[in-house]
Amino acid sequence: MSISSPKNLVTQLLATKVFALLVLFLASTFSVAAQTPDKSPNDNNEYRFIELNNGLRAILVSDKSADKAAASMNVAVGSGDDPKEREGISHFLEHMLFLGTEKYPEPGEYQQFIKSHGGSHNAFTAFRNTNYFFDIQANYLEAALDRFAQQFAAPLFTAELVDRERNAVHSEFSAKQKEDGRRFYSVKKATSNPEHAFHQFAVGNLTTLENTEANPLRPDLIEFWKTHYSANLMTLAVYGPQTLNTLESMVRARFEAIENRNLKPRVHSASLLEDHKLPAKVTAEAIKDVRSLSLSFPIPSQKENYRTKPASYLANLLGHEGPGSLFDVLKRNGLADSLSAGLGMDTGENATLDISIALTPEGLDRHEEILPLVFQYIGIIREQGISQQRFKEMQQLAQIDFRFREQSEPMHEAMRLSSQLQDYPADDILSAPWLMERYAPEQYKAILSRLTPDNLMAYLLAPQPELTNPEYTQWYETPWQLEPLNAELLQNNASSALSEALRLPLPNPFVPENLAMVSGKTMSKPERLGNQDGIAIWFARDTRFNTPKANVFFSLRTPAVQVSARSHVLTRLLVDNINNNLNAWAYSARLAGLDYSIYPHLRGITVRVGGYSDKLHTLMNRILMQVATPEVSQQRFDIARQNLIDSLQNKAKDRPVAQTSEFIQSALLEDTWSTEEKLQAAKEVTFEELMSFADALLSEVDPVLLAHGNITEAYALNLAQQVDAIVLGKSEIVEVERSRMRKLPANETLVSLDVEHPDTGYTLYTQGKDTGFDERARFRLLAQIISSPFYEEIRTTRQLGYIVYATPFEMLETPALGFVVQSPTASQNDIDQAVREFSEGFDKTLSTLDEKRLNREKQAVISKILEQDRQLGEISGRYWREIDRGSDNFDSREQLAKAVKTVSLEELKATFESAVVNRDRALRVVTGGDGLSAYEARALTLQQPPVTSR
Repeated sequence: MSISSPKNLVTQLLATKVFALLVLFLASTFSVAAQTPDKSPNDNNEYRFIELNNGLRAILVSDKSADKAAASMNVAVGSGDDPKEREGISHFLEHMLFLGTEKYPEPGEYQQFIKSHGGSHNAFTAFRNTNYFFDIQANYLEAALDRFAQQFAAPLFTAELVDRERNAVHSEFSAKQKEDGRRFYSVKKATSNPEHAFHQFAVGNLTTLENTEANPLRPDLIEFWKTHYSANLMTLAVYGPQTLNTLESMVRARFEAIENRNLKPRVHSASLLEDHKLPAKVTAEAIKDVRSLSLSFPIPSQKENYRTKPASYLANLLGHEGPGSLFDVLKRNGLADSLSAGLGMDTGENATLDISIALTPEGLDRHEEILPLVFQYIGIIREQGISQQRFKEMQQLAQIDFRFREQSEPMHEAMRLSSQLQDYPADDILSAPWLMERYAPEQYKAILSRLTPDNLMAYLLAPQPELTNPEYTQWYETPWQLEPLNAELLQNNASSALSEALRLPLPNPFVPENLAMVSGKTMSKPERLGNQDGIAIWFARDTRFNTPKANVFFSLRTPAVQVSARSHVLTRLLVDNINNNLNAWAYSARLAGLDYSIYPHLRGITVRVGGYSDKLHTLMNRILMQVATPEVSQQRFDIARQNLIDSLQNKAKDRPVAQTSEFIQSALLEDTWSTEEKLQAAKEVTFEELMSFADALLSEVDPVLLAHGNITEAYALNLAQQVDAIVLGKSEIVEVERSRMRKLPANETLVSLDVEHPDTGYTLYTQGKDTGFDERARFRLLAQIISSPFYEEIRTTRQLGYIVYATPFEMLETPALGFVVQSPTASQNDIDQAVREFSEGFDKTLSTLDEKRLNREKQAVISKILEQDRQLGEISGRYWREIDRGSDNFDSREQLAKAVKTVSLEELKATFESAVVNRDRALRVVTGGDGLSAYEARALTLQQPPVTSR
């Protein structure tokens, strides 16, 4: 063995070290690469996937420009894990985790901390997952995560709060007992396979969450938490402006404290529906005037097929709305108002592919004709629909959408990512929803083989159906009946007249081709390009998000819509006709990343078109032609009028607090009418009136146009020329004033509504003196400070109901506070007494508020007012609202934020005393009890002058 000289030895050691460092560097590079998901080229965020020592998996998102931070924890435990003897316990556990931990024992501390730093929080329980989430001012993320992590590591489950919170869960159950969505869902559960966990009651109530000496709830709750919640079943997303290293250190230091119990998620191997009962039809009774037909086909789970998406491929064809589609044929024959198709529940073992159809009254009468037509269309797809060309079009559109994806707000991003981390590998969680990697005809055919008449459960929801011997769901008492279907008739009994009209969609003409960005800097605000032929034209070039999209708003303000309840109804019916006439032609545009809406408002009609700017003008041109000369048909008039009558009648069946809030808006907003007035008008208007109204609508107009995004000034001027040429040829240009809010009489006005619902509804609306920024700032700040204590006192401590909140109730810049309570147990007098006692107690709290706390709350309000724009549409919408209110400087947010900064404690106390304690200008709207009737109260408010600007 030769011995090297010292010099050679040092050289060898250095070489060895360099080699080792190089290996380490390469290893770490590959490691980081493996931990960084594939992202959109338009995404400037940085991402890192980590797995903690306890098995918890997390995705970290560093967005250096973010003003808000957020986090979401998804736990692979849901209502499907509830033991049969404790239905609803997973939902109850979701509630309890917010109510105190070993480190932060006060039950409202987490909520108050989040709220006081400009944030919000919530959670939901699904069948397989429970998701907890919050957002907050970015500087407070670490402290919020400290509180958040403790909920999963060391919850207290305080005995007193266990007993109290079960009442809150029961209130949530009670509040929705009369909602058709919950009732229909209970029917689907009742008719599902009893061996499947989906069959069970998911919400929970006082019965299933019994808490007695013989059957104490707390031990069962703790046992459920210990046997179901485990770090290895949790996926976390944390989003903030901090670096990835900083975010990782925040997460590791806190979330590794969560115990890893090495649990496995429950496997739901039983079929969702019982094969021997298929095919069958379930008929259920609706409380409201709603009519729907839903078809559910059991298929294998599609979780593993996320890269090819065969269910999406087929749903695209089944749910298409273009000429000759299933929906188009049904709609043109007056049978359906909407249709959607897609995956239903997917448990990881089994799934359903669902087709949901909203029926017209005639469609309800002829629903048995619709079922065979569906199978006729499925047959056409089976024979002609599997095409590589169709796949390539869908793939291309998905790739374009991913390429130019815009970020949503941090909390939604966190929720999405924590959920997707349960279902997709870390590398794919950003791209998974858009992946269509290859043409997969064998997978399309495999699903199509399950879309057969003998593998169908059809659900019919209708008001007052003829049920001969109905069963009733256990907790919602919904009548339902199951009857077998004849598979042969379903296959062969389609109407030839209808089936001959069916055809598959043609290639999409709206697929964008020019995706280039226009030159020039983003403009700080819109510029007015003058009044071209009476049109107020606003233009703003905006390429800040590096996405070739634009938004165009065009408003036809007209005095014709403000005349009466009848003109309001006619406007809505006319807009329905316009939308109906456009739908089949424009559906392809929606698929290709263009979107539009045509909607009535207090001053007229607005057209909004947005999306890829390449072919936006083509869509806009067609819409303008339809607005100028709408094709009005008797058939569509009859359907639209009935839909409007149904929706107005259904308002009387809304939850109580929805009705109390609705009354306040209709009583105080100028140019609005009561539900009763609109209903009467809807019942009386005729087709001939609508045709006359359509002819007269554009005789006097006040037109306004906004073009914003990846467009040039010349483009905006050209749009204005189109508008003038197509729409305004014979119009007289007039000015249409903006609506205002009516001023409330002095002191408090009590209104009692007659509502058929077991719960009591209560809304206290306290109005500000004027619409100035100073008054608006005081009310915003007061709402910020009061909301958490109000919730804590009324809901958590007093347990008066599930729906409890204090909120800014600003309408048309008129500041106000709203105190809202819906209670299954308390009368309106009891609720009001509790609100008054809270107000008196909070008066003392406000007196002890120090400058530090006041400044913190101010900053929370300001952070919400000035919240960062993350998508082009958010900016467009804000610009459009500024144009509507006549704020040509486009700085209302900044002025309001400045006013918040200058509010003094004395001013805040005076506002609280006047608005909340004394109720100087207040409207208390309740269900039950004494008070003015809706008619008397509306007559009183109609006499009042408008709220002034100062």
